[in-house]
Amino acid sequence: MHLKSVFDLSKALREKKVSSRELVVHFLKRIEERNPELNAFITVTQEQALKEADRADVLIARGEAGPLTGVPLAHKDLFCTLGVRTSCGSSMLDNFIAPYDATVVERCRDQGLVMVGKTNMDEFAMGSSNENSYYGPVRNPWSLDRVPGGSSGGSAAAVAARLVPLATCTDTGGSIRQPASLTGITGIKPTYGRVSRYGMIAFASSLDQGGAMGLSAADAALLLGAMAGFDERDSTSLARDQEQFTDNLEADIDGLRIGLPRQHFGEGLDPRVGACVEAAIEDYQRMGARIVEVDLENTDLSIPAYYVVAPAEASSNLARYDGVRFGHRTENPQGLEDFYKRSRSEGFGAEVKRRIMIGTYVLSAGYYDAYYLKAQQLRRIIKEDFQRAFEQADVLMGPTSPSVAFRLGEKLDDPVTMYLCDIYTNAVNLAGLPAMSIPAGFVESMPVGLHIIGNYFDEARLFNVAHRYQQVTDWHTRIPLGFE
Repeated sequence: MHLKSVFDLSKALREKKVSSRELVVHFLKRIEERNPELNAFITVTQEQALKEADRADVLIARGEAGPLTGVPLAHKDLFCTLGVRTSCGSSMLDNFIAPYDATVVERCRDQGLVMVGKTNMDEFAMGSSNENSYYGPVRNPWSLDRVPGGSSGGSAAAVAARLVPLATCTDTGGSIRQPASLTGITGIKPTYGRVSRYGMIAFASSLDQGGAMGLSAADAALLLGAMAGFDERDSTSLARDQEQFTDNLEADIDGLRIGLPRQHFGEGLDPRVGACVEAAIEDYQRMGARIVEVDLENTDLSIPAYYVVAPAEASSNLARYDGVRFGHRTENPQGLEDFYKRSRSEGFGAEVKRRIMIGTYVLSAGYYDAYYLKAQQLRRIIKEDFQRAFEQADVLMGPTSPSVAFRLGEKLDDPVTMYLCDIYTNAVNLAGLPAMSIPAGFVESMPVGLHIIGNYFDEARLFNVAHRYQQVTDWHTRIPLGFE
């Protein structure tokens, strides 16, 4: 059953060829057998999953099931889940049991999806390799000595290894698309405000956005349709009519204008990755798409702008973790100041501390105008670059990551090199645009991702463009050796 698409699983459930309980038991067994080598899950919710599966079977028997009723799902471990540990990959929240459900969790449950567990992640979503987790690194199922990408690496590895058909995830600077690329699956970051952030533990509030991972664009479209929608509890949520992103999957793409940003094909890109992306572009041309070259001339400013804005917001958001109300609390403090210092020093890992310190510095008196204000000005310039590009093109395409997955430990001692892994993705977050990564080939048996960027609220077009490509290629159906 783990080799079937979500559409096929849904059909089998509705036709009663398999029950939700049987399906959930199948995936729970795969998690039990294969997770120890991947470390993709922090928590497995077996008892709860079986109860939810039984409820789904009742709905199916009554004829009251939706397309996702009874399908297993994993949540990234920064979505609050009532009565279940929500750790954010950190020692700081190792024992935190969420007292409520995030809106995303609520909506998935309302659609009948069955949560089988919470996936591993870079601590507080800060990282590009999933090596920063308190619970240890996640391993890439395509090569266990390589990273799966971060921060949603647990969700990506779980889907790629067929431990679960769907997973939620979040993206602050590329944390859905980069791991999707490195593990050979489909992942989408929607327009900022499309998915509620209520109950999603914050890293950088103006950049964070929840999204969906699946093997194919069609599967991810089903999940995003369940997640998206206005939420009055989230002040950044945007009021939009509810969309079914699967409705437009089969639309013809003849005449589609594909913009190729010349800055995404230059220095720093592995030429073998570039060749895979160019081959994918040729496939689109054979389907009738037209290619135009566009300029995103301020791409090189996105990394410095992002690494001022994101740490500044992280510094503010993480100030609440002081050991008083919840989170890690040090033992035997020598006064209040010592209590605060040691609780935070012990609770946070090295990368989180680094970003808090950077953020505090750029927000401090005397430096705010020089750094944070300037970064926000650059953000506006980057957004304008994209809008000019969309006057010439319907979607933009390029590589998701400059290379395939690197080896565990290879870049841990060089933060700047690690940050450059997101060179093609974080400008999208600064602008608030939707974007996705889909499989587009292999280099030395490791997956390559094609990055597709859309204009605001153009997710339906992105799914259509991705789906049509996946109808003429089979990259998204490839399975890591040993996980068949």
